[in-house]
Amino acid sequence: MHLLHQRGPLHDLPDTPEAYDAVLADVVEQALRRLTPEGNLEHPDCVDDIGDTSLGITSLLALAWQRGKDPRLPDAVRRSLAFHLRERVYRDDNPGYPNLRVRDCGLPYARYTLAAGAHPIGDWPSTVWALLQAVNVLDTADGLIDDEQRAELLEVARGYWSWLTGATFFNPQEAGNQAIGCVVGGLMLAALLPAPEGAEVRARALELYCAEIRAHRVRDRGALLPPEHGGAYDNNYGPISLSFLAQAHRVSGEAVFAEDGDALARYLDARLTGGGFDNGGPRYSEQHSAFESVLGLRYFGARIGSDLGRYRGDSRWARHAVKADGGVDGHFAWMLVWQIQDDTPWHRTPCAAPARHQLRAGTVSVAFDDHMTPAVIEAAGTYCLPAAVGRQHGFGPVTDGFLLCRPMGEVRVRDARADGLTAKLVTKPVVGRDHVLRSVRSLYVTDGTTLWTTVAVERLTGTPYLLAGLPYAEDDGDRVRRTAHAAVSSAGALRLTHPEAQGPEHFDARAELTQEQAAFALAEDPRGYGNPDKGWAHLVGSSALEAGPIADAPDDLHVFAVRHGVEEPLAVSAAWGEDGLVLTTDAFTAVLGPADAHAEPQLTLRAVSR
Repeated sequence: MHLLHQRGPLHDLPDTPEAYDAVLADVVEQALRRLTPEGNLEHPDCVDDIGDTSLGITSLLALAWQRGKDPRLPDAVRRSLAFHLRERVYRDDNPGYPNLRVRDCGLPYARYTLAAGAHPIGDWPSTVWALLQAVNVLDTADGLIDDEQRAELLEVARGYWSWLTGATFFNPQEAGNQAIGCVVGGLMLAALLPAPEGAEVRARALELYCAEIRAHRVRDRGALLPPEHGGAYDNNYGPISLSFLAQAHRVSGEAVFAEDGDALARYLDARLTGGGFDNGGPRYSEQHSAFESVLGLRYFGARIGSDLGRYRGDSRWARHAVKADGGVDGHFAWMLVWQIQDDTPWHRTPCAAPARHQLRAGTVSVAFDDHMTPAVIEAAGTYCLPAAVGRQHGFGPVTDGFLLCRPMGEVRVRDARADGLTAKLVTKPVVGRDHVLRSVRSLYVTDGTTLWTTVAVERLTGTPYLLAGLPYAEDDGDRVRRTAHAAVSSAGALRLTHPEAQGPEHFDARAELTQEQAAFALAEDPRGYGNPDKGWAHLVGSSALEAGPIADAPDDLHVFAVRHGVEEPLAVSAAWGEDGLVLTTDAFTAVLGPADAHAEPQLTLRAVSR
């Protein structure tokens, strides 16, 4: 089975002016066929996320007219805009909406679902989206709409902004993408208003960003990130936030948006595998965005000098939102408008500078979590996640059922490159059930094709082994499919085990079940509202690669060695030398030296001559 949402890299989509004109031409033909006598451009199957969709198609038609002057479009734009102003602007409080600060204020807002009282919780983001569609129409419809219609739409946009920032609590879902989107709406609205009023709206938008978003950023993997539905990052909404930051910087020029976008982009670059696979988040574990992410990935990829466009988007939404029949939906249409207006080219080569939470070379990558434990290992087109044993998750030595990967103190990292090899040494102080403090030294070395992982720790009792990953997915052309196999070899005994117990808390890689589905089954809240990362944390056990210790090692150490990417036999030896622990393979020799004057570990790497 294929993963539903992780498909082709977004930078593979043509983004020339001619390609975008072809996209708009298709939207125009669909819209003109769909336009009802009343002026409605909504998809017939649209129920949720509907309040902004007709206006979104209107904005695309306005942009298409601006670029090509199709004589059929002025009438369609005016009729569809009239429909939105007449039928989709609500002023009576939605029954059951819990986030009002002022009752019966009469300000306009957009509904997530049209029926009164039906899922009103979505009205705040729907109003953000409607504000963004409105300012895009106002920005592109010069010569298309008359002064009366323009004035009415501008007044509604003012009202949307006032409702979002005064009549309700700001950002009630704690969703960074929605909140930054609202700020963008304010910044764009400010540019359309008379000078004194526009300055006030701009100042309010910047104040909200700094006080309500930036001040509440969440730290993960060394970066401060806009909180997303209660977590630090979501691989669906995080790149959308990046697009909003790009637009905020484009329209305001404020350095804060560039700085925060750069930080988010570097974080995303570090957690993203070379093949573009990503996993984890507080709202969706595997549901990637697509066209909604292009602006941010392209804009900030160019700024930080890295190939963020390798991100695997959902190609079904490659250009714009669509319904199940493939028909265009106006939801999030402003993102297509903005990416067409922006001419930043894709940066297509990886960043050369080492990153603390990433090891990457060629077709191999390791993304590390906040504790410098691998979160995803990629080699030979296969992706391994942290395995689980006894409710403990990660990569590391296991003794008597206890996983030694959670640090009890500072984690040290040393990067090295030599002779075509790229390496990272991670040193962690850990404490086992025996309360003994041990140093776990994990060395990751890649030649760009395979990955060697060697782990050394003070000698353990019992029958220890290395928990070396959960085989989860593999590349299949432009798709990613589930797997229960990975090409891995070990210098010690190697086995792939599967849970014997049944139930959602035991993840068997052989089952036709995604990580996200399993995680939501364990989450406290319903699918789509809970936190799958927290749900996954309840996992008791999983399929796992387990590697025994090598035979050729000092008596005072247990040393484990595996190689991801090939199944050929692996030979590794470990011995104490004058300068530290010497690890020898058929491809390289590494010396793990004592701490330097700053108490940092030393690493010397040399390729073996052949």
